[in-house]
Amino acid sequence: MGIREALTLQNRQVLIFFVVLELSHASTESVRYSMPEETEIGSFVVNLLKDLGLGVEELSFREARVVSEDNEKHLRLDLQTGDLLLNEKLDREELCGSAEPCILNFQVMLKQPLQFFRAELHVRDINDNSPTFLDKEIILRISESAPIGTTFLLESAQDVDIGRNSLQNYTISPNSHFHIKIGNSVDGKIYPELVLDRALDHEKESEHRLTLTALDGGSPPRSGTTLVLIKVLDINDNAPKFAQSLYEVQVPEDTPIGSWIITMSAKDLDAGNHGKISYTFFHASEDIRKTFDMNALSGEVHLKSALDFEAIQSYSITIQATDGGGLSEECTLGIKVLDVNDNPPEIKMSSVTDSIPENTPDTLVAVFSVRDQDAGDNGRTVCCIQEELPFILKPSFKNFYTLITDKALDREERDEYNITITVSDLGTPRLQTQHTITLQVSDMNDNAPEFTQSSYTLWVRENNSPALHIGTISATDRDSGSNAQLTYSLLPGPQPGPDAAAALVSINADSGQLFALRALDYEALQAFEVRVRAADRGSPPLSSQALVRVQVLDANDNSPFVLYPLQNASAPCTELLPRAAEPGYLVSKVVAVDRDSGQNAWLSFQLLKATEPGLFSVWPHNGEVRTARLLSERDAPKHRLLLLVKDNGEPPRSASVTLHVLLVDGFSQPYLPLPDAAAPERAQPDRLTAYLVIALAAVSSLFLLSLLLFVAFRLCRRSRARSLAGCALPDGPLPGHLLDVSGTGTLAHSYQYEVCLQGGAGTNEFKFLKPVFPNLSPQVSGNELEGMPSFRNSFGVNIE
Repeated sequence: MGIREALTLQNRQVLIFFVVLELSHASTESVRYSMPEETEIGSFVVNLLKDLGLGVEELSFREARVVSEDNEKHLRLDLQTGDLLLNEKLDREELCGSAEPCILNFQVMLKQPLQFFRAELHVRDINDNSPTFLDKEIILRISESAPIGTTFLLESAQDVDIGRNSLQNYTISPNSHFHIKIGNSVDGKIYPELVLDRALDHEKESEHRLTLTALDGGSPPRSGTTLVLIKVLDINDNAPKFAQSLYEVQVPEDTPIGSWIITMSAKDLDAGNHGKISYTFFHASEDIRKTFDMNALSGEVHLKSALDFEAIQSYSITIQATDGGGLSEECTLGIKVLDVNDNPPEIKMSSVTDSIPENTPDTLVAVFSVRDQDAGDNGRTVCCIQEELPFILKPSFKNFYTLITDKALDREERDEYNITITVSDLGTPRLQTQHTITLQVSDMNDNAPEFTQSSYTLWVRENNSPALHIGTISATDRDSGSNAQLTYSLLPGPQPGPDAAAALVSINADSGQLFALRALDYEALQAFEVRVRAADRGSPPLSSQALVRVQVLDANDNSPFVLYPLQNASAPCTELLPRAAEPGYLVSKVVAVDRDSGQNAWLSFQLLKATEPGLFSVWPHNGEVRTARLLSERDAPKHRLLLLVKDNGEPPRSASVTLHVLLVDGFSQPYLPLPDAAAPERAQPDRLTAYLVIALAAVSSLFLLSLLLFVAFRLCRRSRARSLAGCALPDGPLPGHLLDVSGTGTLAHSYQYEVCLQGGAGTNEFKFLKPVFPNLSPQVSGNELEGMPSFRNSFGVNIE
């Protein structure tokens, strides 16, 4: 494994000084493939399935892709077949220049897990370039005194092809004075030399025009020509001399165009025209001629175009000094280009994920490479992201980095991250490049719905209409999308049936609105509870519950019900009132109940109509009917009272009850109930006499019957001294739930009186003496009352 060095700065910077190789991520050996240059786009290079050891399905699943160090897309990978294809025409001379071999390094990046497959593509040279001379005409000035065998250097031709396709030979057109000699330079290139075979004579022929031909070794060979003009000069015996054979100078790459570089200087001992020196570039390439310019007279070298250290780091230029007589001398000028920090780092994104699910730690977000074309510290880079983000950068293969999550992300906390990758170099001044990745956090169903309240209380008034909206239950879900779409439902209760909560209410599954399915009756059901479930639509779905208590509010829908006196009896209820009663004497008590509650059950009593309006009064709160004044002989013996029982509801409800009162002078006075309670209060004297006779007969019969019953009871139950019975009570026991046992505002459940016969009286009279026992306590229920021996539906009589 390679050496990993990490420099932790305040902003979690990661400084990579060396290539980091991880055996688990990248292969340690490169596989080389070969392809000739200028091959058509889409041409087949190789099938990578075998070398990668993968199948077509796995190749597509792992999102294989080709990445290169120069960020150029020379190749592409067909994921359907595994074929590596050319994405563009490759020009070896443009890609590599004169370098041999021409190698394009690339990697095949695989995900899940992250892995790099290193490979190389060897771009083979073809003979697609002909040799060319930079000068269309080469001028040589040769003294006529030049000895035979003297050699003269000629300008070389340029051929960007390499190997056998490069420049291989020179020829010159047939002539009688010169032939071509091939020389080899230190860099392995050949150059032509013109060799003098026969002495020149300026007077006979002052110029010679020859054609120089350069040939490469391709098949078929290519060639290029130039014209060589030879001017025969008079004798010149001193050649120019440079002070040194090698001159070196360093030039920063940001030197402005037109700047002076160096001045070349040579000396010639000759005088006159033979001592005048001109300077030229000799054997200079096209790059040199485009980059530098030389003053032929002064020897000054100036910068003609901008330098680029990343393209060319140094230049070696041959300077030729030629005097007027044609003699020349050469020296070498070495120009070293100094790097300046003029290239910001480059970020190449190889793989970017736009969205990742929450709750998944160590998830790959992006794979990218960093490159800085500068050298030294100017090319060393620092890579970092924002410190507060839950992501980390990890160096991977060479200059590749992976961006992964440092912990599980929570979409509910933050659903989007803007990750800025900052790459800066260590040059002066520092240059930096930034690239921002927008990452969406996709939702997972990790939050259950939450009700706004743990329990709800809803109120609905009884006698409601069916399908009445009684309230809304609301829940929220912090998730999003379908994971936050809620469905409401009622949970079944423990007791199914018509009174179960599910039969009383329903809920809208989407809105949570609760509706009453039928009319509710407060008297039957005052409150009920139901559990509501809210479930989301995630996978798997999550849910929560809330308790809903529905309170039924009472409405005044029940009229008062009169328990005493009963109005549905076959004979009206008649109360006896002694004429000697004092004012405030209790005549009777109206007992009524109301099934409603609260103020709807608060009852008040009112006397609506009476035979003698001023004779009786009704207490409004307890229904007791009492005398308002002393009775007189002029008062009618029979009275009919119409009473109203009214509740306190809104609107109020009421019931009426009729009470008959018979005035008696004593127990000897006969009494019979009126057969018709609705008969007129007015009575004729003769009819009253008849009634009294009948009453007397009835009392006598009753007396005899009571006497017989008394003897029978004495014989059967010696333990009982007296026989007691009730008077004027309704047949049968009263319903227990309708009895008023509070003891305030109602009569006792039965009134029993002692009845005695006065001995020696002229007439037999019944006298109402006193009750045998008081009102029953509130704790006595209707059922207990039925079991008491004193509870009877007939009069009990005692004989004194």
